[in-house]
Amino acid sequence: MSTGFYIIMAAQFFSALADNALLIAAIAILRDMHAPAEYEPLLKTFFTVSYVALAAFVGAFADSMPKWRVMFISNGIKVFGCSLMFFDMHPLMAYAVVGLGAAAYSPAKYGILTEYLPHRLLVVANGWIEGLTVAAIILGVVLGGALIRPEIAYGLLAMDFPLIDTGVDTVAEMTLIIIGALYLIAALFNLYIPDTGVDHKPLKKNPVYLFHEFNHCLKLLWRDKLGQISLAVTTLFWGAGATLQFIVLEWAKVAMNLDLSKASMLQGVVAVGVAIGAMLAAKMITLKKSVRVIPLGMAMGVGVIVMIGVRDMWLAAPLLVLIGIFSGFFVVPMNALLQHRGHILMGAGHSIAVQNFNENLSILIMTSTYSVLLKAHLSIYWIIVLFGMFVAGAMWLVKRQHQINQCERDDVAHLDDAAHH
Repeated sequence: MSTGFYIIMAAQFFSALADNALLIAAIAILRDMHAPAEYEPLLKTFFTVSYVALAAFVGAFADSMPKWRVMFISNGIKVFGCSLMFFDMHPLMAYAVVGLGAAAYSPAKYGILTEYLPHRLLVVANGWIEGLTVAAIILGVVLGGALIRPEIAYGLLAMDFPLIDTGVDTVAEMTLIIIGALYLIAALFNLYIPDTGVDHKPLKKNPVYLFHEFNHCLKLLWRDKLGQISLAVTTLFWGAGATLQFIVLEWAKVAMNLDLSKASMLQGVVAVGVAIGAMLAAKMITLKKSVRVIPLGMAMGVGVIVMIGVRDMWLAAPLLVLIGIFSGFFVVPMNALLQHRGHILMGAGHSIAVQNFNENLSILIMTSTYSVLLKAHLSIYWIIVLFGMFVAGAMWLVKRQHQINQCERDDVAHLDDAAHH
């Protein structure tokens, strides 16, 4: 791995760190406003709207210029969204602006890997990127939870510079200033990402053309036998993962009477497991073996159902780590396989935009459904059972479809099985 790859990882780390700290800060602001509980999962819904609405355009945008420049512009949009929340715009609206930046950032972040590295290194590169992203999630939710703890928050607010009035008077404002600084650090790293030398397609001005081009790429990936399997798995995973974030917060409050600051630590515990699973997958799974990990998605769904019997932290932590390990171990190879197929069938940016469209449509549907179930006052324990059964059942259907595809034609045999260390 070259220096450029490590700079990409650093930029991704600080951007993801800020995204996750901002989510906890936004939830805290909603609770301070006494907003209804169902507004909390809607934060993720609003965040992902841009991924779906602009899917036809962000891939072409990412392929039209050097990826470092796309990432720099995207982080600028995130800083703007964070500042809107600072100036009292409703958290749902401000977080939607941050989501706009994230939607533009993602095709560049993943697309640059396929430009920068040979496909045999994609699993290990994804392992590193996902592992580091998960580390950022862990530290992000821990940082967000720590910044809203009264003893830490008021201690930071009490710090003043001589002869300077900062104008920062509340916990929310102080938290948002720190998070905005993290986005700026990520933007600085973006400036040092080297150009890959790949030719870039001029951005088409006609939105109808871009929509038809995106629609063509969408159909192309879903019709590809390996593409459809990896796309189905990652689509389901990201929708389930986003919803699980909020389920864990509500479950921690109901089952163990934890406040937001402590419950956010449990989100970090899941992320520890994902990091372990991602690293194990990077070491053990080649591209050719990637489809063998699908049953672990079923195990993840069963593991979630076990949560309903847990009432103590000493049981909760290892269970959530185990769920995370299953998740990380099966999503990293699937992600690499999807990028490999997408890069062969279309441009890197277009491929990631198609992936983002499907994954974030799944997040929109699943977090909105969770919000509706909360609004209907369904017990969190029933929600957990329904959620776990849905994930396990959907993964079983994907596994069955792959077996049918393989009976028609063995596409797995053509994948690279070389060591990637």
